[in-house]
Amino acid sequence: MTLSPPARPLALVTGASSGMGAAFARRLAARGHDVALVARRRDRLEALAAELDAAHGVRCLVIALDLSLADAHDRVLSALAGRPVAVLVNNAGYSLSAAYAETDWPAQRDCVMTLVMAVCALTHAVLPGMLAAGQGRIITTSSLLALSQGGPGHTVYPAAKSFVLKFMVSLHAEVKARGVRVTCVLPGSTSSEFQAANGTETAMRGMPQAFIASPEQVVDAALAASDRGQLVVIPGWYNRLAALLFRVLPDGLQRWAAARAAGAFAGGNT
Repeated sequence: MTLSPPARPLALVTGASSGMGAAFARRLAARGHDVALVARRRDRLEALAAELDAAHGVRCLVIALDLSLADAHDRVLSALAGRPVAVLVNNAGYSLSAAYAETDWPAQRDCVMTLVMAVCALTHAVLPGMLAAGQGRIITTSSLLALSQGGPGHTVYPAAKSFVLKFMVSLHAEVKARGVRVTCVLPGSTSSEFQAANGTETAMRGMPQAFIASPEQVVDAALAASDRGQLVVIPGWYNRLAALLFRVLPDGLQRWAAARAAGAFAGGNT
């Protein structure tokens, strides 16, 4: 009698078509996870799935989907066909660089749906299974700007990332004693397609290269923090210094500095 090999744990990664999402998928596949890849660009996801299968022999499920849709989480669950999720990586996100009043409401709405509602909905969808199993991991990408006072341009982005941070902190308090690890990563400037998408590549090119992390550096820090059961991780000493300044500088001074910067720094964050 031949026994079938045990099923590999499944990792669900959003925003998997590029940048940190693709890096998360590669790292988790290398750890022996099958991976469900969620993003809008099917061709990118299929290419990544083929790469992971060839490199690690894992199964990949491609879910080409816009997470701004109100029923996106239901579509993801339907695609998973009842398979439990061992690791959820909430990574999908983008920002809008124009002023709030000068951007059509549907664009602002879709941004909030992706940054906030999709995170809440997918977490709510997979969490009961993790709690029933007594184990699981939820890793969510916030931003260093979650600690800031915000500023002109990218208007909803710092607010949305602040929500995500507080949501993960609260969730951690609920589930930490029940075997589920929650980690929230707050990257600073990261080299990815994020800046090209929101038109802020020029601002980022003016930053010292030492202050710009690679997606792999951020992902490795996030996974190491999850391994330790650490709730919040800020990769890079320069980002930890910035986080300290956000905490100690008077709010009024921060708002003045943000106004002077006109939101350029926001475009360099994920």
